[in-house]
Amino acid sequence: MRKIYLSFVTLAALACGFVVYANAIAVNHLAEMPEVESTTVNASIAPTKGKVLVVYFTSPETDGVDTSSGASRLVSNGKLYGNTEYVATLISEETGGDLFQIKTAHAYLGTHKELIDAAKKEVDSKARPKLATHIKNLAGYDIVFIGFPNWWYDMPMALYSFFDEYDFTGKTLIPFCTHGGSRFSQAEKTIASLEKGAKMQKGLAISRNNVSDSGESVLKWLRGMGMTSK
Repeated sequence: MRKIYLSFVTLAALACGFVVYANAIAVNHLAEMPEVESTTVNASIAPTKGKVLVVYFTSPETDGVDTSSGASRLVSNGKLYGNTEYVATLISEETGGDLFQIKTAHAYLGTHKELIDAAKKEVDSKARPKLATHIKNLAGYDIVFIGFPNWWYDMPMALYSFFDEYDFTGKTLIPFCTHGGSRFSQAEKTIASLEKGAKMQKGLAISRNNVSDSGESVLKWLRGMGMTSK
């Protein structure tokens, strides 16, 4: 009986020793593993070299009112800007990129109510407004910023016409938008689905209340991507 008891104690000691040894190996193995930084989906690093194009769609309202369904206007240095146009200008100045405005063949009416009513009709009918401006040499650009106001929780339908017209395969697309509280809604995902061959970079959404003071936010965003030319 004494021999059986000693054998049991010996086996228990060996088992404990094995567990301690195994845990030590596991701890050492984990300590040697490199730390992995968390990443965001569709937040790939944009190239710091390449010709830049800053595309934007804007439609300044004439009555200076705004809600989540529209984008208003501002005046800077005596010039009237649509909110998105102003942000596009800041990006162009900081990156040295060329500016391109998406214009439709028909003009949108200027008051807030008229504008959002027209936008709602386009959304409901899935309209593809005819474009009046066209990029002459898209092949010459590597990085394309694309800006728009958030209308009815989506891109304006003119942007769908724009993406129907061009193939951005191999290029880096960087969206930005102005909004009244809805940020991008699903627009970033929509762009990625329309331009599957493009490299999508995480965009910047700016509230209509902060557009006039957005210079620092835009600069910080661009610096984070290594996109400033100054």
